[in-house]
Amino acid sequence: MGTAISYWEELKRKTVHLSSLWMVAAILLIPDWRITSAFFAILLAGTLIVEHRYALGRKDPFSRLYHWLFGRMLREVPRPGSWVVSGGAPVLAAALMVTLLFSRIPAAGALAVMLLGDAFAALIGRRFGRHPAVNGKSWEGSIAFVVFGCLGACAVGGFGNAAPGYWFAVLPAALAGALVELFQKQLIADDNFTIPLAAGAVLQFFPLAF
Repeated sequence: MGTAISYWEELKRKTVHLSSLWMVAAILLIPDWRITSAFFAILLAGTLIVEHRYALGRKDPFSRLYHWLFGRMLREVPRPGSWVVSGGAPVLAAALMVTLLFSRIPAAGALAVMLLGDAFAALIGRRFGRHPAVNGKSWEGSIAFVVFGCLGACAVGGFGNAAPGYWFAVLPAALAGALVELFQKQLIADDNFTIPLAAGAVLQFFPLAF
């Protein structure tokens, strides 16, 4: 069962979330996508193993470190035998998938949309949300997602010297990500995984219309 966490813990949680922007930099800076995808795959496997052992109640150094760093930020109490207990593994899985599926700039842009949009949607929505949307979300949070998602995609496009068509896709990609975040419950899958796939597909294929 999900448990409410304080705004302070939410802030720390989203700070960890934003620290994953290094994955965006890795996609942009590592020249060979095969090296990048292999790196993400290794980190994903390691994360899954550590989180599974933590859920099983193991007392090894990695599990204790994991508890010290993330234990109070978890939205759900780990169930015995459960696998993933945080958002870290879906983020790494998303980084792996966008690297495999999309070209460099759309892949990096998709992760930036998710990391910035999702973080600020949660923080602004919890603090300033006054107009309810659906699934317990607020319109203020959704607007924050679109604004900061666009900023993330624009930063990637500027750094990567994106083609003109990419810029037409920035707003649609952020809107697609915001819709996935808004209807997370209906989609069932973790939005840390689904948002980059949706945003990446738009960034990859929407420019073909121009």
